[in-house]
Amino acid sequence: MNILYIEHYAGSPEMGMEFRPYYLSREWVKMGHKVTIIAGDYSHLRKKNPENIDGDFKKEMIDGIEYRWVRTGAYSGNGVKRALTMERFVRKLMLNAKRIARKWNPDVVIASSTYPLDTYPAQKIAKLSGAKYIHEVHDMWPSTLYEVGGMSKHSPFVVTMQIAENSAYKHCDKCVSLLKYSKDYMLQHYLEENKFIYIPNGVVKEEWDNPLPLPYEYLSVFENNKDKFIVGYFGGHALSNCLNTLIEAAEIMKEEQVQFVLVGDGVEKKNLEKYVTDKKLKNVTFLPPIEKRVIPKLTEYFDCVYVGAKKSPLYRFGVCPNKMFDGMMAAKPVIFAIDAPPSPITDSDCGIVVKSENPKLLKDAIISLINTPKKEREQMGDRGKQEVLNKYIYEKLANDFVVLMY
Repeated sequence: MNILYIEHYAGSPEMGMEFRPYYLSREWVKMGHKVTIIAGDYSHLRKKNPENIDGDFKKEMIDGIEYRWVRTGAYSGNGVKRALTMERFVRKLMLNAKRIARKWNPDVVIASSTYPLDTYPAQKIAKLSGAKYIHEVHDMWPSTLYEVGGMSKHSPFVVTMQIAENSAYKHCDKCVSLLKYSKDYMLQHYLEENKFIYIPNGVVKEEWDNPLPLPYEYLSVFENNKDKFIVGYFGGHALSNCLNTLIEAAEIMKEEQVQFVLVGDGVEKKNLEKYVTDKKLKNVTFLPPIEKRVIPKLTEYFDCVYVGAKKSPLYRFGVCPNKMFDGMMAAKPVIFAIDAPPSPITDSDCGIVVKSENPKLLKDAIISLINTPKKEREQMGDRGKQEVLNKYIYEKLANDFVVLMY
């Protein structure tokens, strides 16, 4: 089949997030399908954006996947400039819908951006080419805008997004959601019940079978703390990840034989580092971000993995962070500090679930793991790894997805 994947923020292992379009597409290419990803030339999620994009739909081949870059312009934050890049991306696809349908002749069109406006060009291209249209949901826009962002439900921007979301649910052939508990909401917004399919994120097994080595800078940290219980975190240092709570737990435990190691970068990192410095906390170590393929080696030195988030009404739809699956695949107990419905952590009994934004409960969870015999901790971690191998390997997820395309 010819698969057209529209994802404004699509990335790759080299470029950075978002990884899902790349991993699914790579599996489809292995199956013999032709995959084209249309994405914007700039994304705040990527660590590296494509360079020298001197025209729209410039081609780049990455591991057998044909990427086509649309010039959208750079931005910072979530203001007007970002909104304008959304408008440019969607407008250029709409204006070129006939050309796209003719040139790539897709059998399936997938619209998979954070915001739902891309449903309009996806619907148009699918209609022109006689293709199936699959709408993929990562985040609950426009709910995010007014439930978390504080915007009015009646603002023109939110209303525009709501109309687009309703249109996507009404006109898609299938709706793939990364959020397990979003079905009832979608049914209220014109989705037919038999069109909902839950396909979450996952892991790439070959990256775990063939990891990259851990740099010396990281090894020396673990060597200097080899007699301590290591609480590890890897990923973005943003407010949403609730790392301030993790560091507050470290402050409570500053006399314990516990070291907190935070790997990554983000807008909150400097604030977190300043807090640690001001409080003279010796049991917190910050390390730079690493390539995704180094995570298997990094997590070998962790005794448990922290996955947290600030409280949000949106989590009633479920959560699907990549780091949760990576922590499980690492065969380490996961401390899951997110107020959400049952997750793969609870399904497999591979960690401890605590309330979000509560450093005392987080401290109690860490103490509980320290007091758990090592063999039982290993069994806990093994249950998580087995759950991933059974359900959340991208090879399986891609196959589940491709079945919908026929």
